[in-house]
Amino acid sequence: MPKGLSQTSAPLVISFSVNEAVVNTFAQAQIDVQLNVLDREILVVTGVDLDVLPPDGRAGTDTRVRGSISSTSRSTIGDIGDTNVIASARDDIRAADFLDSGVGFSTKFGETPAIGMDYLNIIATNNFFAQIEGAGNGGTKGMTGRLYCYRAVADAATFAALVQSELLSA
Repeated sequence: MPKGLSQTSAPLVISFSVNEAVVNTFAQAQIDVQLNVLDREILVVTGVDLDVLPPDGRAGTDTRVRGSISSTSRSTIGDIGDTNVIASARDDIRAADFLDSGVGFSTKFGETPAIGMDYLNIIATNNFFAQIEGAGNGGTKGMTGRLYCYRAVADAATFAALVQSELLSA
């Protein structure tokens, strides 16, 4: 357990989804976690599982579906190089210059903590955000996911630092 935190719940699983409203257009969903900020409650993320719908296989056309989850609202898809992004997933079909539907590629990042770390991320505000965006597809795409976590209480100094860090990463 990280210094300054006290676990207050058993492990939790939060399921979520986000869908494009318009084909190949960025969409975001806000997932409320209802933390008691007056008691300095936080959410310690121990794992993430993201499942993006596969891109369309279209002869001669590259297609893609990207998804991410973040601790603060975003106006674009994030990747793990962004400080507020908890995890990201991407499926591509490279078909430009092919007569068939091309070759598929999948990548996922940030699903489990690095070796020797107790947690993946800490959410100090009342929500997190899921983003999705396709490219080159003929229909709308979406993403489902699960956030593995537990509730904890932070001491006053730690809570203040976590909230400030999260809000400044937006």
